Amino acid sequence: MRLLISVVNVQEAEEAVQGGAEIIDIKNPGEGSLRAQVPGKIREIVSAVPPGVETSATIGDVPNLPGVAALAAAEAAQCGVHYVKVGLFQVRGATDAMKLLAEVRLSVRACNPTARVIACTYADTIAGSCILPAELPGVAAAAQVDGCMVDTSRKDGTSLRSWIGSGELQSFIFACRQASLLSVLAGSLQGVDFEWVRGLAPDIVGVRSAACTGDRITGRVSRDRVARIREVLIGGLDPPDLDSQDLGAD
Repeated sequence: MRLLISVVNVQEAEEAVQGGAEIIDIKNPGEGSLRAQVPGKIREIVSAVPPGVETSATIGDVPNLPGVAALAAAEAAQCGVHYVKVGLFQVRGATDAMKLLAEVRLSVRACNPTARVIACTYADTIAGSCILPAELPGVAAAAQVDGCMVDTSRKDGTSLRSWIGSGELQSFIFACRQASLLSVLAGSLQGVDFEWVRGLAPDIVGVRSAACTGDRITGRVSRDRVARIREVLIGGLDPPDLDSQDLGAD
């Protein structure tokens, strides 16, 4: 299991690396859950991340317009990231999602053959408004992308497990592994949630606000917070040893 920390600038990236993050995720949380950062900022942060630490960038919650999504994904891939994340909030049908993801994959591979595509959906949406977590692994496998992520679109402090049960997430992770897809969990994860996530054992866990001093928008990533989160997730530290009252929500 690897720890992904979302950052907005070089300073936060450096703090996250010092705290032990394995993946530096570049986005613009001020505009939403998976909102994209500008290409110049992505390149700046990628250049500052040391060898051995991976990077990712989101292209946002894309509309059901495969050409638009592919163009955005190409720009992200050209910035040199290891992963390109695609939010499917506005793509409701499995067939449409598969077609869009396939175009994104082709575009990313043409620009950066080693970059991987992660398809993202949400646990806190009304049924029918986006691809359900249970559907995503099949859609991603059909599109031949590389991984699946379940997140929350609302960032109000309500954690992922308030919206989806452990059994459903275990099935999601199992389906990903059966299809050789990376499994990623995120979504307002707080101190008390990290032992729960550790028990589910996804491939990657994504965090922002819990790693920040202050809230997820105005706060800044702290290496000490990242290190404490990592100890719970990877080191097996018990939650009482983590000051959960001092940790916010992703």
